[in-house]
Amino acid sequence: MSQSEFNFNIYKETVRRIAPLTDADCDMFIPHLKIKQYAKGTHFVAEGQISNEIGFISKGAFRIYYLVDGKEVNGNFFFENEFVVEYQSFLLQCPSKYYIQAMEDSEVITFTSVQLHNNYNLSQNWERFGHIIAEKLFIDATERTESFLFLTGEQRYLNLLKSRPKIFERVPLYHIASHLGIERESLSRLRKKILKG
Repeated sequence: MSQSEFNFNIYKETVRRIAPLTDADCDMFIPHLKIKQYAKGTHFVAEGQISNEIGFISKGAFRIYYLVDGKEVNGNFFFENEFVVEYQSFLLQCPSKYYIQAMEDSEVITFTSVQLHNNYNLSQNWERFGHIIAEKLFIDATERTESFLFLTGEQRYLNLLKSRPKIFERVPLYHIASHLGIERESLSRLRKKILKG
């Protein structure tokens, strides 16, 4: 089995966990998928570009961030077997307000907005897939907003440590601190405090 075949099989398993796609649903889509390589530091999407693709990460890691007075603020992180997209730009076909950057040398299986909408017309299962992805992204965005409204920096850190421990193995602390909305020094103190018990 080639690396590409292996990646496509993982892709099929992942989309089937999201929505009840049949073999026929997957087979109609696979010929349109493309494998792309992203070197560390390169962008999947940049501010001002229209996000025309959704990516499925077969290898590597990405972050989504935006700029405030020239300072980078990290919104989220994406790893293997997860989808990466600037969804508002993808959905509305408008210029992105965000950057999505590879944090490691990465491989992504991509499909376009046009291909996805074509599948909506061919299969209700793919339409359901699109709705579920949109709902998940909305919930994630709402939870992040509410975490800044109702939780302390320490509570946000503990929630992240519990829900996504992989982040602390793969992402530099200064990126995590930005994501949590705290200074790097504060994050270091929090980590020492938690380790001491």
